Amino acid sequence: MNATTRLAHLLELAEKGPALRAALAEEVAELLIDWPSDCPKEMRGPCEALLARAAREVDTKIRARLWVRLHADPALAARVLPRNEAVSNLLIAAARNGDDIRAPLAQALNLPAAQVEEILADASGHALAVACKGLRLSRVTYSTLAVLTGSQANYSRLDCYDAVETPDAVRQLQDWRIKSAVQHAA
Repeated sequence: MNATTRLAHLLELAEKGPALRAALAEEVAELLIDWPSDCPKEMRGPCEALLARAAREVDTKIRARLWVRLHADPALAARVLPRNEAVSNLLIAAARNGDDIRAPLAQALNLPAAQVEEILADASGHALAVACKGLRLSRVTYSTLAVLTGSQANYSRLDCYDAVETPDAVRQLQDWRIKSAVQHAA
């Protein structure tokens, strides 16, 4: 399919509404990753805007797939993929109030409470860093949770966040979900 036809197809998908947002987001991401030579460079900006809009309207599973797909261009991913601010605000507020964050974290991660217990029990902070990066939560969110949920104020935990690559965290989170589903089915 030539570039003009492909762009026309994407615009058609955009007009079809929210039902096809996932397909639109994935096709636009693919286009931006392998920008065709016969496609005008000035169309990249509108395509990025289209992807950003579509990414806000898809579920977290699709956003995670988009993040993995766009990992080769982290600057593009940062421009078009939204952070999970609502989840971040909820978790930080709960932690600051001394409330139990296990239930909201389990819901955000789509993992059972027992798995979240293991994540929070990891004294190194690595599992929490993976969870936060997998959800696309900011370093500030991770740092706040690491300090407020740790059994002791171990500031060396804070360095874990920077050591975890987001695409790896997204894949690890998917592995945790699969493992949980298999254990639940057994």
